[in-house]
Amino acid sequence: MKKLIALFMIVTLAGCGANLNVDRYETTGAGTVNTVAEGTIISARPVTIATENGDVGQLAGGIVGGVAGGMVGDNTLTQTIGAVGGAVLGGYLGGKAQEGLSMQGGIEYIVKLDSGKTVTLTQGDDVKYSVGQSVYVLDADYGERARIIAK
Repeated sequence: MKKLIALFMIVTLAGCGANLNVDRYETTGAGTVNTVAEGTIISARPVTIATENGDVGQLAGGIVGGVAGGMVGDNTLTQTIGAVGGAVLGGYLGGKAQEGLSMQGGIEYIVKLDSGKTVTLTQGDDVKYSVGQSVYVLDADYGERARIIAK
């Protein structure tokens, strides 16, 4: 039973991380309009991107912890105390697990647009651009999310 609960939690949490890769679009992003601005990368620095306050992880951990904690003891009082304690601890650990599983590398870019405006954008590190490189910045006003692509 404990192995089944652990497997359920791992499968649930594995789906919690966002994929921030530049070349990946959600189905809702296909066919949407983005405005495009031309610019030049003036700064790039590596960052870590992670989910904060993992709601799904906290919920899954709380349920699993509550069920597991409720199996402790042989009377109603100890089972209730175990269930409450297990739910609290499981929720905390589930949230932390989701945060760890969702962690991925990213790059924060500062781009000087040809219009003279300077913008910053953080995205996944699957495609890297270098300082001085000419790029297009796809604005998220109409699309799924902003992103930088090669010119």
